[in-house]
Amino acid sequence: MNSDKTLMNNLTDRFIDDIYALTQSTFSDALLHQAKRCLLDYLGVTIAGAAMLKNKGENLVEAFGEKEGQATLIGHNEKTSIELAAFINGVYSHVAELDDGINSGIVHPGAPVISALLPIAEQRKVTAYDLLKGVIIGYETTIRLANAIQPFHKKRGFHATGTCGTIGAAMGIAAMLNFSKSQMKTAFSAAAVSASGTLKVLEDDSELKPYNVGRAANNGILSAFMAVSSFAGPSDVLSGQAGFFSTFTDQYDLSGLSNFLDKQRSINEIYIKPYAACRYCHPAIEAAIKLNTQIKGDTHLITNVQVKTYELAVNKHDHTSIEGISSAKMSIPYSVSVSLVNGKASIEDFTMDYINNSSISSLTKKINIVASDELTSLFPKKCSAIVKVLTKDGRSYTERVDFPKGEPENPLSDIELEKKFISLAQFSNKPKEQYLQIIKCVWNLQDNLHNLFRLI
Repeated sequence: MNSDKTLMNNLTDRFIDDIYALTQSTFSDALLHQAKRCLLDYLGVTIAGAAMLKNKGENLVEAFGEKEGQATLIGHNEKTSIELAAFINGVYSHVAELDDGINSGIVHPGAPVISALLPIAEQRKVTAYDLLKGVIIGYETTIRLANAIQPFHKKRGFHATGTCGTIGAAMGIAAMLNFSKSQMKTAFSAAAVSASGTLKVLEDDSELKPYNVGRAANNGILSAFMAVSSFAGPSDVLSGQAGFFSTFTDQYDLSGLSNFLDKQRSINEIYIKPYAACRYCHPAIEAAIKLNTQIKGDTHLITNVQVKTYELAVNKHDHTSIEGISSAKMSIPYSVSVSLVNGKASIEDFTMDYINNSSISSLTKKINIVASDELTSLFPKKCSAIVKVLTKDGRSYTERVDFPKGEPENPLSDIELEKKFISLAQFSNKPKEQYLQIIKCVWNLQDNLHNLFRLI
């Protein structure tokens, strides 16, 4: 798995050759539409994130002292520098735990990639086509790299959205700004040597998980700027003792990186989240929502809930002591509890009012999470959970979910995506006329890109 010498003969050049060739191809209308879907989803979750972190975001702007610039700070109705906008928008895009992702790579590509692209697109007045090209290439790079190193990257404690997302952000910018192949390679190399982010951010009531995303977006921009400033990088940043692979993983699979003849673009393989929690919680959430309709308000009679799921979903996601909003979003027990009680798992269900609710807290303590060998063997092709509920009067209810809503096998339609966006805009108190204009701008981006910035 680790050492096909033919493939390893300057693997970086081979990868860059393929990605550069992709930038020179013509993208289908369907592929461009998928990129627009990702953009609309990103804007919704980032607008909501800005509302959630309003005070802290304002503190960041104050701390940096950058209240003027050429890039829109989403949710603030003001502009700042492109670097600060990318960083803060990146933080906002991940805090609600509603951003897109892919199971095979255990990574969230949209948050770092689009956070890096938008400020530069605004500053440079790029075309809508070039922005969408940047989105497609940024996703392609992020996902291919993550596919090559997961799950071993995660098991070593690294956060792929921070590491692979940094490189994807840089390559998205390189594609959007039509870098030469040599410039693209330098941007890639600079991003690879600066990639960072660990999963220590998941512990306790840490609020630093989105920080990894903001840093990835910011580092992606800096890496791209190193390339246009004529700095040279190593010949093969992926390989060797100090290369990206050796540094970040114990094992890797080059087929995840080098499937160069595959015509299915990675952006089509992502999921879009309907529920405001870590994706590992979603199959259990969906099963619990289905069970809510069967239990019919009798959740006070529940004595025990068992959740069987895949092994990677259990570690750091089985806690029943909820220390805050970030902790709740990472907890399968809390997510199942609030879904059983409320019949939904929206952004409003992960607030302190529900976290402090005695009925939900009590039910959370009754929920046990178990790793199933069968379900583990199905991952990542299937993200499965089996939820079994027992009640005081002897009733038993069971639901199984293999493809939670939002997976490519069970996608959100454009209408459902719009409804998600609207709910997040309403959560953020965005005026109706404004959020409806945003939707119109995204679907007709070729005529409206630069009108979009004044609306977000």
